[in-house]
Order: sequence, then structure tokens, then C-alpha cells
Amino acid sequence: MTANTFEAQVRVRWLDTESWSWFVGIGAALALLGLLASANLLLTAIAATYVLGAAMFAGGILMLVHGFGVRRWGWAVFWALSALLYLAAAAAVLKEPLLAASVIVLILAASVGASGLVRIVVAVGARTHGWGWMLASGLISVAAAFLIAIGWPANAVWVLGFILAFDLVFQGTMLMLVGFTLKGQRAA
Repeated sequence: MTANTFEAQVRVRWLDTESWSWFVGIGAALALLGLLASANLLLTAIAATYVLGAAMFAGGILMLVHGFGVRRWGWAVFWALSALLYLAAAAAVLKEPLLAASVIVLILAASVGASGLVRIVVAVGARTHGWGWMLASGLISVAAAFLIAIGWPANAVWVLGFILAFDLVFQGTMLMLVGFTLKGQRAA
């Protein structure tokens, strides 16, 4: 190991331990947002759906601008049509956020279930060290997808909010734990 490599490693380690407070602060903010989101799962789901609709609307506008910008290609009509479809989808999401949340939850259930099935097949096929954990993870994902699907559409209004709140709390908790670990390394 050269002196420059060692020096760079020491600097990176110092920067990581010096930034512990950022991890803790941002983690606490995310966890707090997750707790606030969990207070009203319906409102959280609607807010998340409105954010998605707004992003789709902005994307549709940008695609429309792009369609006019590349009109010399001869494909401008197709770009514009794509943009208009995107804008129509955004309008539908913004007009009916509960229906949009319901569809998102159904797609989420299908994705989680498919992901679980893939993990089950890989775990059973590979049977390498730790394959049981992968099998368990796949079975839990399939069970979660099944529970979401059998409760759909009634559960759609709270499942999306719950997933967002859950993710924010655990993401924030993870960042705080990393920050406290970095603080402990700094003192050592």
C-alpha cells in the first residue's frame, strides 16, 4: 500500500466519522416524517398519489416540449401523442387519487408476489449456504402479496400509506444507527 492510498483511506474514514451528525439528523427527520405519515394512512396515500400525478404531469409537459424540439425527425407526432397520453394519465391520477392508489397497490401486490416467487425458485434451485433465508423471504413476500390482494380494493386506501410510513420510519432508524456507529468509531 502506498502512502497516498493510506492517506486517502484515512481521510475517507475521518470524513465518514465526522459526518455522523448528518446521518442522525436526517435519520431523525425521516423517522419523524414516517411517524407523522402513520398518523393518517389515508391522507398519506392521497398525498403520495398527488405527488406521483404531479410528477407525471411534469413529465408529460417535458415530453411535449421534446416532441416539438425534435420535429425535424418526422416522429414529432408520436412524441406529442406519447406526451398527451402521459398528461391524460396524470390528469386521471390527479382527478381520482383513491382509484389511482388502488391501482398502484394492486400493481405493488403483483410485483411483490412475483419477486417472492422468483426468490423461492432460486432458493430451491440453488440450495447454497443460506438458501433457507432466501426461501423464507420469498414465502413472506408471496404471503404479503396474497394478503394485499385478498383485501383489495378495500385495503388500498391504507396499504400505500402504511408502506410509505413504514419505509420512512425504518430508513430513518437505519440512518440514525449508522450515525451513532460512526460517532462511536470517531471516539475510538
